[in-house]
Amino acid sequence: MQVKINYEGQLQFKATARNHYIIGDQPEENGGEDKGMTPSEWLLASLGSCIGFYAVKYLQNRNIDSSGLSITVNADKSIRPVARLDNFQVDVSLPCSLETKHKLGLQQAIENCLIHNTLMHSPQITTHIITAPTLVK
Repeated sequence: MQVKINYEGQLQFKATARNHYIIGDQPEENGGEDKGMTPSEWLLASLGSCIGFYAVKYLQNRNIDSSGLSITVNADKSIRPVARLDNFQVDVSLPCSLETKHKLGLQQAIENCLIHNTLMHSPQITTHIITAPTLVK
């Protein structure tokens, strides 16, 4: 799995995966032009979209109508011990009622979401700085 991110000028970045792209920016109060979501908002969108996928698959496999499903993801900015997002809250809303067994099944299904599991189990992250070769005279 790979996403490439290119700097587009100002505070904008273009993230490309396969044949799709999204533009990221900062709000005007952070010096951006507000032409796209911030990276933090992308993270919330990624979590919510992943949970949505698992929720819809669970419902479809049980012939339960998934139309009207919506997900809202909130998180707090925290600064201690380091700057990060914390206290994620995910609300999965359905316009229909569910039997208790399906509420429990749906909860279990969405907790198997790849992004949810990634956030719940700290991933290893390795960073490499790659520069152009230095010309030797």
